[in-house]
Amino acid sequence: MRSERMDFVGAQGQRLSGCLDLPEGPVQAYALFAHCFTGIENSAAAVRVARALTSKGIAVLRFDCTGFGQSEGSARDLVAAAHALAERHAAPGLLVGHSLGGAAALAAASELPDVTAIATIGAPFDAAHVTPPRRALLVLHAPGDKTVSIDNAAAIFQAARHPKSFVSLDDADHLLTRPADAEYAAEVIAAWASRYLVPVQALRHAADEGRVVVEETGEGDFPVEIHAGGARFLADEPVEVGGLGSGPTPYDLLSAGLGACTAMTLRMYARRKGWRLGRARVCVGHARSAGASPSDAFIRDIALEGELSDEQKARLIEIAGRCPVHLTLERGARVETRAVGELGSMPGVENADQHACDMQLGATP
Repeated sequence: MRSERMDFVGAQGQRLSGCLDLPEGPVQAYALFAHCFTGIENSAAAVRVARALTSKGIAVLRFDCTGFGQSEGSARDLVAAAHALAERHAAPGLLVGHSLGGAAALAAASELPDVTAIATIGAPFDAAHVTPPRRALLVLHAPGDKTVSIDNAAAIFQAARHPKSFVSLDDADHLLTRPADAEYAAEVIAAWASRYLVPVQALRHAADEGRVVVEETGEGDFPVEIHAGGARFLADEPVEVGGLGSGPTPYDLLSAGLGACTAMTLRMYARRKGWRLGRARVCVGHARSAGASPSDAFIRDIALEGELSDEQKARLIEIAGRCPVHLTLERGARVETRAVGELGSMPGVENADQHACDMQLGATP
């Protein structure tokens, strides 16, 4: 787990100081930990829950609570924290609340539409907080909790709507001071939350390097995982040739690049002309003919929907030949191969906005 400081402005305009715990690999989802309002961001429960969630690819923002540590504020600061997280990374899908933080998490959820799951630990009951959120709920509570009675957990569970779950923390104390109790709660929350969280995808920005990373998965001979434009997906070969059939083939991906570029260029041209193009559908296949020159060919079929004249349709078919990927395939490209110790930046690689610039040139009347 790696961590970084994250300061933001609270509900009353005060500066709040938090810690964003990040997984070693790509972030699959984001969570917000609402502390017991007698603790600080480095409480044992908070750190262990964060560690368990980051091991599953979930980033966790935890911050000092009202009047303690480096922060001032109220329970509404949870909403401010969620908004700050959404602005800098992505909206949290999971809220975890400990003690009064649990009540605050239930109250905040109604103002956070991206939250899909809430977990409370030793939280007090407030009917006004429990009833509104229609989210998956996990209630964790110790039967012998001397600070917040187990009756509170029963009331929260009864008032909540399904899907809802209850887990007993046995003889744990309210603050989960024993490491084993905090670890157990953390593992339960992490396993439960993975069922309800929607994976996030990093946004592609114009300044980003236009490069793709491909890594073997280690499962079978051919499957690879592709990291491109903030997305992750598999490529593979068919079962009949020794693959697992778990993704498109490399030539499928080449065809997809041509088809995607074609559809984007047609949309840009139609918009510029003010034409009523409803939808463009492009089908691309790859074929090889031994007697032809060049032997490789991409066959492209284009279906145009919308209120278009025959002349407009003909012009759009013509414009398809100007899409940047089409032009790259026609004129050819060189491939430069380098052996490197580890993957880093790639000097000379164009930014992500270059393709958009090329499309604009191709779609110019």
